[in-house]
Formats: sequence, C-alpha cells, structure tokens
Amino acid sequence: MKATIMYGAGDVRVEEVADPVIQQPTDAIVRTVRTCICGSDLHPYHSMKPSSRGQSMGHELLGVVEETGAAVTTVKKGDLVIAPFAWSDNTCPTCRDGFQTACPHGGFYATRQTAGLQAEFSRIPLADGSLVAVPGVTEDDTAVLPSLLTLSDVYLTGYHAAFMARVRPGQSVTVVGDGAVGLSAVLAAAQMGAETIILMGRHRARTDLGVEWGATHVVAERGDEGVQRVLDITDGLGTHAVLEAVGHMPAYEQSFRVARTGGVISRVGVPQYEEAGVGFRSLFGRNLTLTGGPAPVRAYIEQTIPQVLDGTIEPGRVFDVTMPIDDVPAGYAAMDAREALKVLVTV
Repeated sequence: MKATIMYGAGDVRVEEVADPVIQQPTDAIVRTVRTCICGSDLHPYHSMKPSSRGQSMGHELLGVVEETGAAVTTVKKGDLVIAPFAWSDNTCPTCRDGFQTACPHGGFYATRQTAGLQAEFSRIPLADGSLVAVPGVTEDDTAVLPSLLTLSDVYLTGYHAAFMARVRPGQSVTVVGDGAVGLSAVLAAAQMGAETIILMGRHRARTDLGVEWGATHVVAERGDEGVQRVLDITDGLGTHAVLEAVGHMPAYEQSFRVARTGGVISRVGVPQYEEAGVGFRSLFGRNLTLTGGPAPVRAYIEQTIPQVLDGTIEPGRVFDVTMPIDDVPAGYAAMDAREALKVLVTV
C-alpha cells in the first residue's frame, strides 16, 4: 500500500510499504476514505533530524472497516468510521473521566506502537474503544466527509479549547491563532454562546472564515500593539477566556496579557516549550487559570456527529486544498508556505 514517510526536515515521500495486518484480537484494519495533513505535522517537517528509516506520518482518518479481530464487537466490516487521533480503550477510569488521550492502555499513531494514518490502510488498536461508526452515511456521501474527518482531530481540538475554558453564553473570548485549530475554536466558542469573539490572526482568507463562523473582531497586530487592540475592544478588561492555538511562547505570553482578571487560558495543539510564566506578573497576580491539553476528541464525537449531519456546523470548510495521496509531499510544502490552510487527502 501507499503510505507517507518523513525522512527528515522537509523530506516527505509517499512509498510502497507492507499492508497492515491484525496483530491483536482487539485490532481493526480500516481502508482510508479521507485523511489530511495537520499543523502539528509541520513541527517535524521543520526540525526532524535526517533518518535512514524514516517516520510514518498522519493521525486523522475517516475510513471503512475492512477486517476486525476476534474480540471486536462495536464495529464491523463495511462501517464508515472516524478514528480519533489517539487510540484508547474508552472503558478505564481515565477514559470514563473524559481524558482518552491519557488512557494508560492507549497511545498515538505514527509511533513505534502503530503506524501513521496518511496511508491507504491502517491498523487501529483497541478498535472497540477507538473507532466511532457514523450511522446512515457511506463513503459516497462526499459532501459531508470533510466535516466528519474534522471530528478525528481539528474541529474537536478547537472545541476542547473552548470546553476546558468553560466558555458560557454572554462571555468574551480571544482566540490566538488563525490556523485550522484556531478557526475551529472560534466556531466552537460561537456554538457555546460567546458574545464577543476576538480572533487574533493576520491572514485575511482565514480570518474571513473566522468571521463567518462567529468572530466579532479580528486583530491582525501582534505583540504590544495586538494586546492593546484587545484591551481597547474590551474596555481595558481583557476577555473571560483565551484559547491559545499556536503553541509557541509568544502566543502564550500574548494570551495572559489579554486575559481578564479571573479568566481562563486554554491551550491546545502541541506546545513547543516546557517553561512558561506562572508567577505573579503572568498568572498568579490576576487569579488566572491555565488549562488545556491534548484534546480527548473521543469524548465528544458522538454528540457532534448529529450537528455535522444536520448542517448545524460545517467544520470541513477548514480544508481549502484537496490532493490525492500521491501528492502529499506537495501538500506539506503548501501548508508550510501558508499557501494552504489545511490539506484534505483523498485515497
């Protein structure tokens, strides 16, 4: 089968590799219908050291079940399924608390445990806990497939940012970052009833979509000027919630500077730093709460599928470029050059 392999920074190839096989009775084999390139895939695209073995890539998948292990009972051959970007048993205490990305029995794709999902076929461990079948929809329902794919990661990662920030009707929200996750956070905050949504981003094509999805203000400035713009909009108070969807230190520092006293900063994605200010001048002095983490999208999928199917939300609009799997290297380059917001991959 064809699969995406990264051999170092900027070196992405589509190669023929062995088809996946059932290894455990809890596994399933899924044929890819749609996959995509994630903004977090660009981190190794920028920094990965050269490797002769290469690293399989991808963690977002909408596909059709081809085969199941003997112990799998919740999905069957022919089901259209969403695969969350982390696999989990969905039954342990951690999963029942709603944090499947920390499941002690689970893991992540594109690791030594299991291959990445930018491929024609994938092995899904703990299939009963990980896969979610979409009732009444087939791969021929092409119009809805992109939005269903976003439930494997990008939309529900933005949703998780708003959920962890406890966004409530009438509140004010700042979203830092106009990437696909940031725009998803705008959509989620609007669905939760936020009254003022300030999107901090400077790419017009992206922020225009953010406005369609509920952003009431767009702030293109950064640094001191951007902070002052947010304060001006909010009468000097800042916003009740700040959803940080960039992952770099300047975005975090900007976040606590635009947060309202007593407010919440919620981070999602993959932060590219370990040390960050939490003392009197950053968080402590104004009673700010810092939250967020790897989005347990498995906790939210069932409740969101009906919203996609009835047209309440259309998060698949974050995909502005579609490519076949053979062109995935060009997709990485396009996203890296900001010529594409998010690339949808057909197989």
